[in-house]
Amino acid sequence: MAGLRLGPLLRYTDGSCATVWVETSGPCSAEVRCADGARGTAGTFLVGGHHYALVPVEGLTPGTSTPYEVLLDGASVWPPPDSPFPPSVIATPTDDDGLHVAFGSCRWAAPPAGGKDPVGPDALDTLAARMAADPEGDRPDVLLLLGDQVYADEVSEATRRWIGDRRDLDEPPGDQVADYEEYTRLYFESWLDPEVRWLLSTVPSCMIFDDHDVIDDWNTSAAWLTDMRATDWWQERLLSGLMSYWVYQQLGNLSPAELAADPLYAAVREASDGTADLRAFATRADADAASVRWSYRRDFGRTRLLMVDSRAARVLAEDRRSMLDPEEAAWVREQILDERGSYDHLLIGTSLPWLLPHLVHDVEAWNAAMCGGERGERWAERGERIRRGADLEHWAAFPSSFEALGDLIAEAGTGPEAPATVSVLSGDVHHAYIAEPSWPGRAPDARVAQLTCSPVHNSVPLSMRLGFRFGWSALARALGRRIARHGRCAPPAVSWRRTGGPWFGNQIMTLTFRGRSARLRLEQARADRAGTSALRTITDRKLA
Repeated sequence: MAGLRLGPLLRYTDGSCATVWVETSGPCSAEVRCADGARGTAGTFLVGGHHYALVPVEGLTPGTSTPYEVLLDGASVWPPPDSPFPPSVIATPTDDDGLHVAFGSCRWAAPPAGGKDPVGPDALDTLAARMAADPEGDRPDVLLLLGDQVYADEVSEATRRWIGDRRDLDEPPGDQVADYEEYTRLYFESWLDPEVRWLLSTVPSCMIFDDHDVIDDWNTSAAWLTDMRATDWWQERLLSGLMSYWVYQQLGNLSPAELAADPLYAAVREASDGTADLRAFATRADADAASVRWSYRRDFGRTRLLMVDSRAARVLAEDRRSMLDPEEAAWVREQILDERGSYDHLLIGTSLPWLLPHLVHDVEAWNAAMCGGERGERWAERGERIRRGADLEHWAAFPSSFEALGDLIAEAGTGPEAPATVSVLSGDVHHAYIAEPSWPGRAPDARVAQLTCSPVHNSVPLSMRLGFRFGWSALARALGRRIARHGRCAPPAVSWRRTGGPWFGNQIMTLTFRGRSARLRLEQARADRAGTSALRTITDRKLA
């Protein structure tokens, strides 16, 4: 009899339907049965020797919260009989209830060695504990995970030993992840954490990858990619990363209607073993990034979320360098401007911040000019070394894309159909801050903000704290302007100022929307002397 290996993860929800993802120990029929009579079933599919199901649940009643159980071949496997947590539920809030959107990124999932966690309490664990202690209290309606859900290039000691038992760590890629099976180990380690497992079973989630889901600074430049493709391990690593992302993260991002129209999902489900179909898809995505779209759109009542792929959709050729390929950029524009009057709040989820500390922005723009040959071949070679060594590959390192996104945000936020707020949600940089842009001679009607929140659970070295604090200073801004002039960089069309932060720690942000009003809360996970962790509010402010 098949057992539940991983999950359940509550993924897509709307007023009447939901999807629940599970990994099982063998082939079976998976069923989700709700206390109010709503239910759904799905057979498992096979990829890489592992069995999965994405169960669509139909017949939900808007404005309700109903407990559910998971059955495999008719046997109940969730919730566990000895679970210390409240029942997992599927909630379908209405517009009258408001909307609570929590987000963050960068979660190191390894269990701490020696009992005490060297990087402090996990913000997701702490959120789960608070929710479990007060099931009727405030809770997110959706959790946005903005990248680095797993770390393929920084594995835990336990995973390192496990990898060492199956291959020689002296052979590349050493103790980094090499193939699909090793990726499944990362997800198993991350999502089997008891608090996170329960949290993901009861709060819907939307996810997008960042670099560590594949490798640090993934797709930094054309020269970087050429060097990676010259190794004998990169191809398998990348294909396995894309395949596992599709199974563990991307499938749950899609609505039942999108899944029904997806030929790959149909092929994988109908095959006795979907590995070859999925591998062919990943191979095509590697060869032609424009042939695959990882970005997606979700509408929550009158709040629109656009999750933007800022990793795999890049154009890396120096003479055409862009964060998004032309087809992807056109799609993003269409989703933002489509039926613009139908939403009150626009959320643009991109793992990498659009607005950075001014010094960092100017250095990245300068570096892009150097690598593009603005100061000659010698500076271009030097610029590439600096780009890789200093991780200069955010939106600012793609100047045309930075400007295009700014123009699009200003357009979306201006006029009688403008939403009340436009928020760019990001992570990656291991601290939190709020930055607000302005456009000379142009005043959007919407309140626009860059909201950055990371990490959920990771290290924040002192050098990073000092560097980012300095990066926002007046002295740093003056230094950045001098560096930009050396690169002959045109001043950006948008200016911005920091209005909150920087804040350092394991943290999570929550946006609360009611009608056209919006409120932001940042909470950090803090442990007391007894080792008990709690979420402490760092800032709570009105956006609109």
